[in-house]
Amino acid sequence: MEKTATTAVVDFVFDAALDAFPADVVAEGKRCVIDGIAVILAGSSSPASAILHRQVRAAGGTADATVLGADTFSAPAALAARANALSGHALDFDDTQLSRWPDRIFGLLTHPTIPPLSASLALGERLGATGASLLESFLTGFEVECKIAEAIHPQHYKQGFHTSGTIGALGAATASAKMLGLDETQTRMAIGIAASLASGIRAGFGTMTKPLHVGRAAENGIIAAELASMGFTADANALDGQWGFFQVTAGGFDADKIIGCLGTPHSIVDPGVSIKPYPCGSLSHPSADAMLGLVVDNDVKPEQINKIRVRAGSNILNPLRYGVARNELEAKFSLPFVMSAIALRRRAGIEEFHDDFVLSGAVQEMMKKVETVRDPEIEAKGTDRMRSVIEIHLQDGRRLERAADVYRGGPERPFTRAELHGKFSDCAKGVLSEERMRGALEVLERLESVESVQVLVDALTPPAAARR
Repeated sequence: MEKTATTAVVDFVFDAALDAFPADVVAEGKRCVIDGIAVILAGSSSPASAILHRQVRAAGGTADATVLGADTFSAPAALAARANALSGHALDFDDTQLSRWPDRIFGLLTHPTIPPLSASLALGERLGATGASLLESFLTGFEVECKIAEAIHPQHYKQGFHTSGTIGALGAATASAKMLGLDETQTRMAIGIAASLASGIRAGFGTMTKPLHVGRAAENGIIAAELASMGFTADANALDGQWGFFQVTAGGFDADKIIGCLGTPHSIVDPGVSIKPYPCGSLSHPSADAMLGLVVDNDVKPEQINKIRVRAGSNILNPLRYGVARNELEAKFSLPFVMSAIALRRRAGIEEFHDDFVLSGAVQEMMKKVETVRDPEIEAKGTDRMRSVIEIHLQDGRRLERAADVYRGGPERPFTRAELHGKFSDCAKGVLSEERMRGALEVLERLESVESVQVLVDALTPPAAARR
């Protein structure tokens, strides 16, 4: 009998073991966990997180997992995972999966870390699991999530699904199945349940609903695995067939991109993962780095700029749809804003993505000078990379130009350990003291040898925080 995609996933999850993962996979997994925890801490103070925290507190229930942040508290594992995962995506600062095939739209791929990490962290704390178990579950869910995203037809994203919400739920479900020690039948049911729960539409981009997709992905993954552990049933091949996830949400998938491919190689190292240098849509990052290089290398002052042109393909211009951003959420999907922030401050960091800066007169005026243009030549090169060309037209008649498709944080220019720790510190500074940051990083760097997930949670929790 021909092997189904669902069976391939179940077999991989059931057989996955940390000591069998290649050393580079484990090392990169720890880097992704460090980055994931960092952006959860940074996003925990966002307006969206504040609202969700109130809702989770009001829901009550068994306090068996920690919601991270300056005002930390405990909640049922599924709700804690929802809150932490929303925080992790609230600033659009979490990592991005890459593609090996030029016919795959970059946006089709996921923000792979936050759903399986948030689910594994919440369940791991509740179960008293080891750091090794956390890392094993995370890497298992990460690989499944990435391979499903690589295999599904691009129509999934084109017609409006937000992959980090839809496929993220399957990554969280398989991570949860691994953490809970489900057998093969239960794992199959967990996948089936998660496939029906998975949702998220791109209409939410630029609003609080976008990170809620990721929060719900982590929560739904735990719910699916918990129900499966209790005997709850679902279709045994829910990814496949006429009414399965692939066909219903995308019109199909490429079997040769998932069957026989899980773990050979692991997507986390081949083609790799992109750790974000900017807290906004990753499609703007090569353009941002190119703009920064032009401004710094030529010492361009804001008052010298007459016009900025960004030439790109529709894979970049369509999702980054806001011309003149009116708030910080729209700014995360606005090339004119990112270009303007760099022109004015030579940076586009956490501090720039606030309403007061977005709405300032200088930014609003600079955004009007930015023109985005669909370039047919760039379009023809494919959608697997984030290609663009930046032009700065100066008042004195000069035109500065730079092509972009590589940026800091990607496999071609990966963050150094110091840069990764620097991002962690920048993200955590509103939650942890410098001493606590150093302690948390020490625990994260030796995660596979940490005796209990609780040790990690304690390191990430401000000592004066009251647990309620």
